[in-house]
Amino acid sequence: MPEKHVIVIGGGLAGLVASLHLAGEGIGCTVIEKATYPVHRVCGEYVSREVIPYLTRLGAYPSALQPAQIDRFQLTSTRGDLAELPLDLGGFGLSRYAFDHFLYQLALARGVRFQLNTEVTAVRYQDNSFTVETTQETFSANVVIAAHGKRSRLDKEFKRAFISRHSPYVGVKYHIRLPGFPADLIALHNFENGYCGISAVEGGIFNLCYLTHRDNVRTHGNLKEMEESVLLKNPFLKDIFTHAEFLFERPETINEISFETKGPREGHVLMCGDAAGMITPLCGNGMALAIHSAKLAAERVVRFCQEPGYNRERMEQDYESAWKQSFAFRLWAGRNIQRLFGAESTSQFAVQLARRMKPLANGLIRLTHGKPF
Repeated sequence: MPEKHVIVIGGGLAGLVASLHLAGEGIGCTVIEKATYPVHRVCGEYVSREVIPYLTRLGAYPSALQPAQIDRFQLTSTRGDLAELPLDLGGFGLSRYAFDHFLYQLALARGVRFQLNTEVTAVRYQDNSFTVETTQETFSANVVIAAHGKRSRLDKEFKRAFISRHSPYVGVKYHIRLPGFPADLIALHNFENGYCGISAVEGGIFNLCYLTHRDNVRTHGNLKEMEESVLLKNPFLKDIFTHAEFLFERPETINEISFETKGPREGHVLMCGDAAGMITPLCGNGMALAIHSAKLAAERVVRFCQEPGYNRERMEQDYESAWKQSFAFRLWAGRNIQRLFGAESTSQFAVQLARRMKPLANGLIRLTHGKPF
């Protein structure tokens, strides 16, 4: 049987993990990534511990990077009312700058090929194989996994429904030093038309990442004015912004973050991570979903490459079914929980719920964390 080759579009968490899984099964793989490593990405940088068993089996748990271990959750309303809850499963904090680079180096060592600083411009499927066109050259593959992130040129190529609809959400990320802030705590602070998460990553650094409506920015002209006029009305955010040492020259930003449903396959391409659908940022588990979706896709690609009777149609159907079973309800729950945030009345309700009905609040938190796999 001729050797099959897989192209992975996008070298974020989902793409890197999929390539490591495939390499471990002896399947040739090329990752095409439009950036290079290491690179900062707008991300909450919190990963629930559900991923640890799989990463350990893959030989890819980044213990050497000493990720922060997070076991408590803090929630504040827009005016600063506070609730705290334990995280039953909990998670670890690790910057994408360090985590992606770690996985990239591991993949290189295991024989994965990389085409960096290269953007995919088109994917053509014909006669049971793919032609992948890029800004540099053209590649051929038997299977394509797309793990390209939230929005890309490829989404336009596939004419995906969500790409034609504008989203009003803007994501902003800083790395900061904040003496005295607990390293085992992830906090979520509400402000008008948005919310801000803060949690530890490696090396005594904290990730501060917030989601806001673009009207907030337009009204105040720029991020700094908007932060001072809107975010700092929450006293917890005011304290953080006043006392933190900001480590970036300028924040990382991303526009038009979409929470719309996305399909796990398009034009015979398997979609992974944010390319297939993302959890709302307040749930903080996009990284775990990316890793899990990469596992689900890679397992089926391995079968397609190694089992003669396992054809493409079955591979695609099995992946879509597994993806929906694993994530559909979790994504639905995240989108609906999000409605409790970003406004005074609803954020007050969420804090009171967390204070007075802790079993229910813990149940909602569990909906945002999967089971170990």
